[in-house]
Amino acid sequence: MSNQREDTAATESPANTRLAVLLAMAMFVLVVDTSLMNVSISAVVRDLDTTVSGVQSAIALEALVSAAFILIGSKVGDLIGRKRAYVLGLLGYATGAIAMTLAQSLTAVIVFWAVIGGLGASLLLPAMQSLVHGNFEGAAQRKAYALVGAAAAIAAAVGPLLGGFVTTYLSWRVAFGMEAVIIAVVLSGIRLVHDAPYTGPRTVDPVGAVLSVLAMGGLVLSILVWQEGGEFVLLLMAVGAVALGSLVKWLVSRKRAGRPTLVDPELFEIPTFRLGISQQMLQQIALGGAMIALPIYLQMVLEYNAMEAGLSLAPLSLSMFAVAILAGRMQGARRPSGIIRAGFALLALGMAALLPIVPRADSGWALVIPLIVAGCGLGLLVSQLNNYTLGPISDERVSEAAGINSAAGSFGLSFGLAFAGAIMLATLSVAFTHKSDNSSVLPPDDKAQIADTLQRDAEVMSNTELEALLADQPGDVQDEVLRINTEARPLALQVALCIPILAALLGLGNSFRMVRLPEPESKGDAEGMAFG
Repeated sequence: MSNQREDTAATESPANTRLAVLLAMAMFVLVVDTSLMNVSISAVVRDLDTTVSGVQSAIALEALVSAAFILIGSKVGDLIGRKRAYVLGLLGYATGAIAMTLAQSLTAVIVFWAVIGGLGASLLLPAMQSLVHGNFEGAAQRKAYALVGAAAAIAAAVGPLLGGFVTTYLSWRVAFGMEAVIIAVVLSGIRLVHDAPYTGPRTVDPVGAVLSVLAMGGLVLSILVWQEGGEFVLLLMAVGAVALGSLVKWLVSRKRAGRPTLVDPELFEIPTFRLGISQQMLQQIALGGAMIALPIYLQMVLEYNAMEAGLSLAPLSLSMFAVAILAGRMQGARRPSGIIRAGFALLALGMAALLPIVPRADSGWALVIPLIVAGCGLGLLVSQLNNYTLGPISDERVSEAAGINSAAGSFGLSFGLAFAGAIMLATLSVAFTHKSDNSSVLPPDDKAQIADTLQRDAEVMSNTELEALLADQPGDVQDEVLRINTEARPLALQVALCIPILAALLGLGNSFRMVRLPEPESKGDAEGMAFG
């Protein structure tokens, strides 16, 4: 009965309610940031005189930096305090947002938004999850996690619409300025946050830290380099794979020797935690893949402006928001593992339904039903996964557990963004070359040059822009190049969409293992149920 009274008090307390809202606002900024960038790609390319692949690489790099340093960020939070790490993370994100309002080149975007903002996220994500865990218990904790998940869904819903509206009628810079304002509001309530204490070992594990950066960074960076047509792709991939294996061995051997580790490998012995982080990663791979391919398709193939692209993505984001709220309210009525299984099934179904539609679509309306189905699946997932994974973990170990959970999500997002983008551009390159070589219209002496031009430029140009580029060519050559361009792009999108489909199917398979396990209970639900 005492636990019930405490839960009720925590839920009804105005201070606790405000704290939960502020933590949810911090999550809102994290999610809306990338949504704004995705829907504003064409405007950013035009204003900064850069390329789609360059902006795409900056988007993936931001997620990469976050993923590569997030385990270190969780340990930094242990050492300097989770509340202080939370504040520093917010300030890092604010720096990136302000820089975007002032940026005059892609270099500024990469340095301030991608790198500094990514480092801010590596501190903010695990600290925020630790503070939710440490400031709430039982039912109040579940509601706080649900509110944070709903905030992520709201950001996904509002991001494309807000970004599209502001970019079309004002400027994409104004949208990022609004982010800085939200962060200022969150920081204004920092006194409500009680630090989640850490009494464990304070020794730093520098070898584990370096290996974690090399592991996650090397794998995703190899895909980014491949996407840009650079060299040393296999070398970077090998570095990442070797570093990952070495990190596992290092953590296990150091733990057996009784020495402090970057993260406790014993956490992976908890079945629900192990499955939870793998599902988090797969969900983010699917989301990242979809959110890089679809905005590029809408803006570069259908020639939509940012507002039209945002409206076209609204069925995905709004259904995600609505279902996340509904699933949070029904959380006690159904098993979380069953909800997660339904989420991955709907996500896979919605993404797969896009494949036959894409080549025939002449407007965003053709995508509405599949996007609603996929959004419902994502809504079910975001309502459950964080609480499923972190709910049973004790306060003492929650920071490193949250760091691993956040690392899995950030790595999945960066991998999905980079790999789907790379596959999309690689397919364009192959299709351009093949169709140019087989053309009976293009002059034989010009085929190589035209194919090279299409590979280098066409993926960042609409047909209208390409037509202007070909103004001095004969009419039949113009028509043939436009035909090649028109046929290659839907094919490239179809191939890129295979990434989120595959991730969703793997998550669906994993969910059958989840339903065979006992459901995890939050640390405040029953005495002795917390692991650790």
